[in-house]
Amino acid sequence: MTIPDRIYRSSAGIAGGVLLLAIAAWLGIDAVVAGHGRTPWLALATMILVVPLVVAFTLRPAVHANEERLRIRNPFRVIVVPWGEAAALRSGYSNEVVAKSGTKYQLWAVPVSLRARKRAARQEARSTADRSAEASGRPRRGGFGGFGGTGALGGGGYPRGTAAPEGPARAETDKIMDDLRELLETKGEAESAQGEVTVRWAYEVAGPALAGALLLAILLAVG
Repeated sequence: MTIPDRIYRSSAGIAGGVLLLAIAAWLGIDAVVAGHGRTPWLALATMILVVPLVVAFTLRPAVHANEERLRIRNPFRVIVVPWGEAAALRSGYSNEVVAKSGTKYQLWAVPVSLRARKRAARQEARSTADRSAEASGRPRRGGFGGFGGTGALGGGGYPRGTAAPEGPARAETDKIMDDLRELLETKGEAESAQGEVTVRWAYEVAGPALAGALLLAILLAVG
């Protein structure tokens, strides 16, 4: 029985990509239909260049993970890393997988959010303070800065009737990296998870973008 992939994508990236494509289509189609002289051709060439790039950097990135391998779909490449060939998963200013050869591959679909990390750290600090207050018998701060949780939010800033999440608070992308590390630790030695790292260039993205750039350059050169 084949276990389906876990698929991770950036919802913010998808939303931004859809918005940019809508703007590009609106401006580009208007220029093609209503433009005069070279304007329609310049608009068409610009759209052929811009649309693949927007798709590549916003809608395309995804990370597929199963018990055998990690498949990374980045803007211009598709990298398949069997768990047996993965040495580590690192998180800094970007999330990346390090192969045993030492080569690093960035996970575009799982971007690091420093703001989310700071928010999770503040949430964890509040939870720790509430646990300490409860253990010492001191009253806990409520949702509106008062004591005893008299507001709409209970201790730690969670809605009344909702339990605080178990374990330390983590940013969403850090949770995803934790899941991937767990797969690496548990499946790295499995026979089905062995193999070679493969890298394929996304010519279906690069080709149209290069064609648009070439057409735009010709139009600008001929004046």
